[in-house]
Amino acid sequence: MERKEWAGLLQRGVWKGLSTTWVLAKVIVPITIVVTLLKHTPVIDWIVWLCAPLMHLVGLSGEAAMVLALGWVMNIYAAIGGIVSLDLNGGEIFILSVMLSFCHNLFVETVVARRIGLNAAIVVGLRMGVAFLSAFALHHLLGIEGSGAAGAVGTGVERLPYLWEQSLFTTGQEVLLTAWKAVWQLALIVIPLMFVIQILKELRVLDKIAHLMTPVLRLLGLPNHAAIPLLAGIWFGLAYGAGVIIEATQEKPMSKRELYLIMLFLILSHAVVEDTVLFLPVGVNAMYLLGIRLLMAVVLTALVARMWRRRSTHESNESHTELLG
Repeated sequence: MERKEWAGLLQRGVWKGLSTTWVLAKVIVPITIVVTLLKHTPVIDWIVWLCAPLMHLVGLSGEAAMVLALGWVMNIYAAIGGIVSLDLNGGEIFILSVMLSFCHNLFVETVVARRIGLNAAIVVGLRMGVAFLSAFALHHLLGIEGSGAAGAVGTGVERLPYLWEQSLFTTGQEVLLTAWKAVWQLALIVIPLMFVIQILKELRVLDKIAHLMTPVLRLLGLPNHAAIPLLAGIWFGLAYGAGVIIEATQEKPMSKRELYLIMLFLILSHAVVEDTVLFLPVGVNAMYLLGIRLLMAVVLTALVARMWRRRSTHESNESHTELLG
């Protein structure tokens, strides 16, 4: 490839990264601002109050609801801060790590999923359902009981000052700083990611990767061009992987069924390296956590794809019979 061709390729790669970052930033920044403000309201306390009764069903103490609330409203980093602040046993920490790996950062990642064209209620319900079902199963497999009283809620986490307890300048400064960090982190990941993908695409390397993944994609009920969005989500997470999914669907449109199957897999297994490593300092077995996520992702996505395919075939046969009748 000549120098001029390389220059054009590099230019297209950078432009693709910048345009994708802009699309995601328009979604992520407003939600980041809202979540930043919510941290200084009683909303998290209300979530804890609602979820505390469920904690006993999955073998967790009531105060573990605070950890889940922090993870749902904010992210895994905030949830780990909650884990460190509370007196939880090893089993509880493992159950929380599994739940949080399936269900965290709901505000941002759900809006991103909505941007792809998926139903927000289905996405949230699926994530929370898988989180609690996995915790219920682990509780009965491991026989874990909470280390604290079932009614204790959030006593180990220091409350942040409410909005009306701090100055407008302090609030504005925090909001702007958080929004800037969100855009900066987004750009640091998305621009290089889209840049590399554009280069690999034009060099036809992606075609070879998709061909190698054909057996797995067929098992999951997905087309070959779903390989790259799937890999992006597995390595970089839902929010960043969504940029690749958006870009991929513009070039080769996917059906709603295929988009939901991709999202189902990524809900169960996304950002596998980062999310797994984050739980190491609190004593979680990385191999067990990673194994559970990957196994559930493959099994459940393949099962749903099979059921969906069987239902479509049945409806097609019924339509054919009615036409013949």
